[in-house]
Amino acid sequence: MIKPLSIKITSDHLLLCVFLCLLWGTAGSSTASSTSAMLTATGTADSSTASSTSVMLTAPEKNVTAIAEDIVIDVVSGLISGTKYNFTLYTVFGGVRSSGVKLTAVTAPERVNMVRVTQNDSSITLRWDKVNSISTYVLLYDGNDGPVRENISALPDNTSVTHVVSPLTAGKKYFFILTTVFGEVNSTKYTFEAVTVPPKVSSVDVTERSVTSLTLNWENADINWTYLLQINGSTVTFTRDIYPKVSYSVSPLKPGTQYNFSVITVFSGFNSTAYEACTVTTIDCTSVPWHVTNSSIHGMVEGLFSNATATYKQTHISPQGSNVSFTGLIPGATYGLFLEYEACSQRFQQCHHTETVRPPSLSAHCDYLGAGYSISVVWNKPEGVWTQVEVNVSGQYHPVPENGEQSIQISGFQPARTYEVTVDSLSGHVRSSAPYVFLCDTDPRGVIAGSVFAVLLFALVCLAVFLVLKRPDLIRKKSFIGGAKLSNPKSKAISVAEFPNHFNQLSADDNRGFSQEYENLVPVGTEQTRKAAVLPENKAKNRFNNVLPYDWCRVRLNTSNPNGTSDYINASYMPGYNSNREYIATQGPLPSTVNDFWRMIWEQRVKGIVMVTNCIEGGRTKCERYWPGDSKPCHYGELLITIRSEQQETNWTLREFSLKHTETSEERKVKHFHFTAWPDHGVPQGTKVLIHFRELVRWHIEREAGGAPTVVHCSAGVGRTGTIIALDVLLQQLVKKRGVGINAFVHKMRLSRPYMVQTESQYVFLHQCIMDSLQPDEKMEENIYENADMIYVNATALQELRTNA
Repeated sequence: MIKPLSIKITSDHLLLCVFLCLLWGTAGSSTASSTSAMLTATGTADSSTASSTSVMLTAPEKNVTAIAEDIVIDVVSGLISGTKYNFTLYTVFGGVRSSGVKLTAVTAPERVNMVRVTQNDSSITLRWDKVNSISTYVLLYDGNDGPVRENISALPDNTSVTHVVSPLTAGKKYFFILTTVFGEVNSTKYTFEAVTVPPKVSSVDVTERSVTSLTLNWENADINWTYLLQINGSTVTFTRDIYPKVSYSVSPLKPGTQYNFSVITVFSGFNSTAYEACTVTTIDCTSVPWHVTNSSIHGMVEGLFSNATATYKQTHISPQGSNVSFTGLIPGATYGLFLEYEACSQRFQQCHHTETVRPPSLSAHCDYLGAGYSISVVWNKPEGVWTQVEVNVSGQYHPVPENGEQSIQISGFQPARTYEVTVDSLSGHVRSSAPYVFLCDTDPRGVIAGSVFAVLLFALVCLAVFLVLKRPDLIRKKSFIGGAKLSNPKSKAISVAEFPNHFNQLSADDNRGFSQEYENLVPVGTEQTRKAAVLPENKAKNRFNNVLPYDWCRVRLNTSNPNGTSDYINASYMPGYNSNREYIATQGPLPSTVNDFWRMIWEQRVKGIVMVTNCIEGGRTKCERYWPGDSKPCHYGELLITIRSEQQETNWTLREFSLKHTETSEERKVKHFHFTAWPDHGVPQGTKVLIHFRELVRWHIEREAGGAPTVVHCSAGVGRTGTIIALDVLLQQLVKKRGVGINAFVHKMRLSRPYMVQTESQYVFLHQCIMDSLQPDEKMEENIYENADMIYVNATALQELRTNA
C-alpha cells in the first residue's frame, strides 16, 4: 500500500507526470501544460518485492510500469488547457490493487489573443476577450511612481474584459505584460505597448508682431512631441528649437490683417485638442500719406483698427472707418497718433506715429532803422506752438528761435530801396501752410535829393543814347508793349482773351520781345548767398560750378551722421501753384551723390520723381543711373531699391520703385516719370507730347503726393527742369484764373534757383505751349478732370499708372 505524503504542481513543461518511489514512503504530485499532464508519486515497500510491483493509473484507467527501482513516471496528453483534472493512483501486485491515492492537477491556460486599446491624455482603456471563460488576469506596467501589478477579475456574465489604467501622464508611451491565471497557473505572457494622447498647449504668446510677420511662442514639455500650426491657410509641422520654449515665425503676411491660428501637439500618431486663438499684424503708419494743415490731420489707412486717437495735451478721437481724421488741433503741436484694434478678447496696438501740425501763420510789418541802412521786422504772436521764426529778406536767411521775441533788426541795406520780406514760422522741420510776404521800404531821408536827381538824369541820358544808337526800332515801334511792363514780374496775368495778341507782339521782329523779356531775367536772384555750395567739402557734389543752390531755400539732409557728413545736396525747394515748396529742383545725381539723392527722397517723403533727361546724350553722361538695372534689388546707403514695374512708351517711360529702409524695414512706393524725347538745352519737337506727359505727372501729384514735394531733375536741374515746372504751374493758372503770368513765374523761380528756364528757346516754348492749349480743338485742363481718359493720348500709360497707383 502507498501512503500519500505530498503533492507538488509546476507548469514549466507540457507534461503531467507521476513519480512513484516504492522504497521509502509515498508522495504524489502533478505537473501541467495546456494540453498534457505528468504525474509523479513516491512510496515505500519491501525491497525484496519491489521489482515485481506494478502501478495502475486510472482516469481513464491506465497501466504504468516503474522505470526505476523507486520511481514511476507517466505522461497524460490530449488534455484541455485551463482545465482541472482529478487522478487516482493505485499499486498493483500479483493482480491485487491497493487502495487509491487521489490527485488534482490543472493545465496552464491559453494567453490573451489580442488587446484593443483606446486612450485619452490621462488614461488607457484595455479590452480583450475572455480566455475559455477564465476571469482572472494579471497586468504588469511601469506606472508614474514605479512598477505596478494589477490583479484583474472579470465579471462572470461578460464575455470580454474591460480595464482602465489611470492616472497616467499625457503624451507618454507605456509597456504592458498581460497573463491569464487559472488555478494559480499562469499562461505565457502577452506583451504590448500603448500611448496616452498628448496634452493641449496651455497658451500661445505672440511675442513679436510686425507689418509682415508674427512670432508665436509656447511651452514645450517633451522632446518627442511635434506640433501642427495652422495659419494663413496652410499647415506647418515642426519640433521645438529651444528648450523649454517652442518658437515659430510666420511670414510673409499682409499688414493690418487678422489671422486665426491653431496649435496641435502630436505624439506617436495622436493629436491633442487644438489650441485656437487669433492675432493681427501691425500697420505701418509712417507710410500713410498724412495730409496735415494748421488745425487737422487726415489720412487713409489700409489695415484693421478699431479706434484712432491723437494725443498732445488732450486726446482727439477719429470717427470709425479707414479715413482717419482729427480736427480742432493746436497749430504747431506734435501729436502722438495711436491706432488700436480689438479682437479675440484682446486689444492690439497697431501703430504709434507722430505728426506735427503745421505751425500758425504769421503777419508782420517793418520799421525804419539806421537812416535806411537797417530795418526792424516785427511779427504778431498767434495761438499755437512754434520753435522758430524764419525771416528772409531778398534771399538772406535770418532764423529767430522762439524765446518770446517778436522782432529782429537786420542791417546791410540801402536807403530809399524796397525789399521783399518773407516771414514764416516753423515747428521743428515743419513750416506753416504759407509764409507771410510783404514789401519793406527803407528810410529815404538819408539820401540827398540832388545827388539822386543827378544820378537818375545821367542814367536817363545814357539810356536815351543807347536806344538811339543801338535800338532805334524800339522808338519807332510805339505800339510795342513797353519794356518796363515786360520786365515787371508783378504785372497782372495775361488773360486768355489777350494772350494770342500778347504772343504775337513778343514774336514780332524775330522774337525781339521774347529776347528783351528773357534778358531782363538774367540778373534775377543772383545777389543771394550760396555759402554752403562753395564749401570745400561740398564742391565735388556739384555737377556744374555755376549752378549752385541759394542758402535760404536749399534742401537740407536731415538725418544726423556721427561722422559729421555735410547736410548738403545740390537741390532747391521750388514754388508751385499751391505752395512755396511744391517741387524740389535738383541736378542729375553724380556717382558720388546717388546715395544722397535717395536719402533726400526718403526724408522728404517724396512720392514722385520727374526725370527730363537721358543718362547719356551726345556721348556724354548727363545723369548717373540711380536705379537698379533689372528686377534685382540694389542698396543705396540705408535704402534698398527695387523696380516693381516698368513701361516704355514712345516719348517716356513709367516706372514704380519700392523703397525699403534697412534699419526700420519701412517700405514706400515712388513713381518715376522719365521723359526721353527732350534734347539738352533745346525743346521737344512739339508741344502736345510734353503737355500730355505733364498731365500724367499732375494726375499723380493730386492723388498721391499728399503734400510732399515732387522731385524734378534734368542734368543741371535748371533748364528742362524749370520748363516742366513752369508748364505745370502755368496750365493750372490758365484753368483756375483764366490767365497766365509766364514772366512773373519764371522770375519767381529764379529767386529760388539760378538759371531756371535756362535758354530763350525754352522760354519761347513755354509761351507756345500756352498758345497751343488755347486752340479750339484742344481740351482745357478743367475738362481733364471730368473725363481723364479723353485727354490722355496714351491710354495704355494712363491705365498702367492707375493700376499701380
